[in-house]
Amino acid sequence: MDDTALRANPRLVLPPCRRGAVIGLLGGSFDPPHAGHAHITRESLKRFGLDAVWWLISPGNPLKPRGPAPLARRMAAAREIMQHPRVHISDFEAQIGARHTALTLAALRDLRPGVRFVWLMGADNMVQFHHWQDWRQIMETVPIGILARPGARLAARSSVAARMYERARVPTPLARALGHMQAPAWCFANVPMMALSSTRLRAAGRWPDAKS
Repeated sequence: MDDTALRANPRLVLPPCRRGAVIGLLGGSFDPPHAGHAHITRESLKRFGLDAVWWLISPGNPLKPRGPAPLARRMAAAREIMQHPRVHISDFEAQIGARHTALTLAALRDLRPGVRFVWLMGADNMVQFHHWQDWRQIMETVPIGILARPGARLAARSSVAARMYERARVPTPLARALGHMQAPAWCFANVPMMALSSTRLRAAGRWPDAKS
């Protein structure tokens, strides 16, 4: 979908936001969503000075060979586990047919040119960030907030992306200003960690009991 089609499509639904707001974007399959997602979301609001966080529930992760649970089920479970007045659950990627973050960011920036977006991800994603499609474009498009994850803290700091963009690293004391910085800019936040993962929950058969 090109920019003109995006602007002209009255059916697209986005969470509410005001011009000038700093919005954190937490994308992923959320298959299933869990307390760890909620935890890093609340930490992101505090650490990066965000006005709100949008969970972008993806149609599917192109880096994973198997498809996730139905989108409606994941959306319902996300709404149950993440109840916060400044956090919104969105199926925007499904609405525009995007499966890659770079396309999602381009669409959001076109639709909300007065909003400042910050891409959020766990340290485990930073480790393999250089495998994402157009990952350098993502890095050059929006500031990125990275949150510590069990077993991935050191690997994230020495990752391909971290080494290539070392000069763009924002010191922790300036983290709350991240959303007002020009990309490339990334900041690593050490937060209390929770040893939860969607992969382990699926393997254990512990999918939340949400209505779809």
